[in-house]
Amino acid sequence: MIEDYAFGRLRVRGETFFRDLIIYPDRVTEGWWRKKGHEVCAEDLQEVLAASPEIVVLGTGAGGRVNMLPEAEEMLRGIGAQVIAQPTEEACQTYNRLVGEGRNVVAALHLTC
Repeated sequence: MIEDYAFGRLRVRGETFFRDLIIYPDRVTEGWWRKKGHEVCAEDLQEVLAASPEIVVLGTGAGGRVNMLPEAEEMLRGIGAQVIAQPTEEACQTYNRLVGEGRNVVAALHLTC
């Protein structure tokens, strides 16, 4: 579960992270870097695809500046994944709710802007 989010900082599973990250059911990968900064393309989510999530929650930053390109969303929907894109604070709440419901969720979170 995500325990705390503030601009540029997120605490999950007792560990604090300061860079964008992806939360998988079994691990956290810090340093998620996108090919084009504030755009998420299919290439940026290859590891997510391999995890075969039921739902992908995209945290678009505190101000919602990150956008998922249609190709990336289509790729995820192609494996049957639902995509939820929200400002990161909301995305953290959504992630926690879905995990609490026992859903297979991956969260890709931009921690700043």
